[in-house]
Amino acid sequence: MSKEQAHYRLADELGGIEILNARYRHQQFSRHSHEGYTIGVIASGAQRFFRTGSNHVAPQDSIILVNADEVHTGCSASVGGWSYQAMYPTVEQFSQVSEELGCHKLGAPYFSQAVVEDALVARTLRASINALEHSSNRLQRETLVYSSLQLLMSRHAKTRPQPARRGHARPNLAMAKQFLDEQASENISLSELAKLVNLSPSYLVKQFVKCYGLPPHAYQIQARLRLAKSLLRKGQQQLDVALACGFHDQSHFSRHFKRALGISPGRYAKELHA
Repeated sequence: MSKEQAHYRLADELGGIEILNARYRHQQFSRHSHEGYTIGVIASGAQRFFRTGSNHVAPQDSIILVNADEVHTGCSASVGGWSYQAMYPTVEQFSQVSEELGCHKLGAPYFSQAVVEDALVARTLRASINALEHSSNRLQRETLVYSSLQLLMSRHAKTRPQPARRGHARPNLAMAKQFLDEQASENISLSELAKLVNLSPSYLVKQFVKCYGLPPHAYQIQARLRLAKSLLRKGQQQLDVALACGFHDQSHFSRHFKRALGISPGRYAKELHA
């Protein structure tokens, strides 16, 4: 396998859907999450990853499904590494497809299986990603995206399980998450965050991990990376982005970005503006 590569594109469809064509051998993705879904098709090799409390292996031609905000990792499960194509529709984009296709009751889908082997869906996903990457025919691109997401939902989407509620902890945790999402650059302490949502620090950490898969400080990093991506898309410089998002310096920012996204922030920005 040749050197590691990752090519990101931001397509206009659905208000801007991110796609990735990647080839990795040594990349080890840290525990991270995306604002949107991860839908990937393994082109060669195999990938090992953590999702929903356990580890999974996705062989060649299988489909990786990670729900929005779901913590996951990624590394090679084969000697030569792995390559894959992926798209990252947001909850809003998936809901839009669902509504426009008449699937009102489904809304944003939930995928209970982390890996599925479905040759038909894999072919349609590959076709839609290839079209987004190479075709200039807007009608073809949008048709393939809608068709592939509809097919994926109809064959593999489930009803999202309702989490068990524990007194007033759930809305308090949601409030803490909302603060970290909306004030990603804020240098808030655990004590301050706990006081803000009327919970003890130890209880907040324990329940936040249980609910969102990461402790508050690690989730804050994910929120900062999401903000950073949006600023890079707008053409802002790396150092300005790093400081605006609350990172100590550009090196600290780059390290976290590469571990979560498999590409440096500079390369990410260059790919999107190519």
